[in-house]
Amino acid sequence: MASCDVSAGRIAWVISSAALRGWAQAAYQGCQRISRGLMAIKLDLGRAWNEAVALMSANKDVIAVVAGVFFFLPSAISTIAIPMGDIQAAAGSGEIEPEALLDLLAGFYAQYWWVFALVALFQAVGMIGLLALLTDQRRPTVGEALGFGLKALIPYIAAQLLATFLLVAAFLLPIVLGAAINTAVAVLLGVVGVVLAIYIWVKFALVSPVIAIEREMNPLAALRRSWKLTKGNSLRLFAFIALLALCFAVLTLLANMVFSIATVAGEQVGLFVSAIGGAVMNSALVVVFLAVLAAVHRQLSGGTSEAVRDAFE
Repeated sequence: MASCDVSAGRIAWVISSAALRGWAQAAYQGCQRISRGLMAIKLDLGRAWNEAVALMSANKDVIAVVAGVFFFLPSAISTIAIPMGDIQAAAGSGEIEPEALLDLLAGFYAQYWWVFALVALFQAVGMIGLLALLTDQRRPTVGEALGFGLKALIPYIAAQLLATFLLVAAFLLPIVLGAAINTAVAVLLGVVGVVLAIYIWVKFALVSPVIAIEREMNPLAALRRSWKLTKGNSLRLFAFIALLALCFAVLTLLANMVFSIATVAGEQVGLFVSAIGGAVMNSALVVVFLAVLAAVHRQLSGGTSEAVRDAFE
């Protein structure tokens, strides 16, 4: 009987020790997860670029399809179909007054704004769909991804409108307050407004990946998520985007110089070559920028594989 009591006591001690070790290990792992969550992830620009290149290389076939349909064709068709000869001639002559050129541009956009709006909506579907294709490990079909892009279009538009409203308010409010005092203060606060607007733009730069990759359909939640992801990395992200924009501008300038040579063969030939070449450049730049955003989002979210929901049911 005594030996049975001793054995039972040993068994109870082993069980309690194992339970305590399990609880301690769980508590330690929980503390580790909390500490990792509290530590801000620092954006590695080199790693982000390498991951963007890897994404494009691994998905070049679907990228060619989506970019061709949603970025290349709308850009090429709109450039060829919408006459801009008068504006280009006026701007190139150097004889027109700036006010007259602005009036000419205002009239042009007042006449064709609906075309640009349709093109923007069409390309937004392609952008969201392409982000989903680049990052979803379940490998959805092009049709499924673009179907999700269409489904996410309204939340995307709402988020962009909210972000634009905040950006414009951040820019104009300091100027209005400064103008109520005097011109010098208005100029000074105008600089502050520009900085605030750029800051807000950077904070909301990951809204598209949040909607496309994390399947966040609430516009306000998408804005909050982008703001949270960029915390502690706003300056790095701004420098990265600014560097990309500078490279894009230089490449576009060089490409336009090459395309302009085609005008030697005639005005219509020059227009066609410029439209096709410009559409190719535009498509390539959009794809690169989306891949960079996807890579930045992956890095700052820590992979966020658990955040990907079933969006194609």
